[in-house]
Amino acid sequence: MYEYKFVKIELSTWSSKPKEGYQDIIQQHGKEGWRFVQIFAPAIKGYGSAAYFELIFERPSHS
Repeated sequence: MYEYKFVKIELSTWSSKPKEGYQDIIQQHGKEGWRFVQIFAPAIKGYGSAAYFELIFERPSHS
């Protein structure tokens, strides 16, 4: 079995750039035993771009 973690990264309204460095988030979670699975962009907002991304991580469950 696996457990999953979802980390939301907001995007700038004006530039659509991430407000946080996703590379750093992936590196940090990797050090904690999480494996990066996917980056997900939900449905677009009014101007044709996503409002945020979600990073999806998994690791073996300890149960």
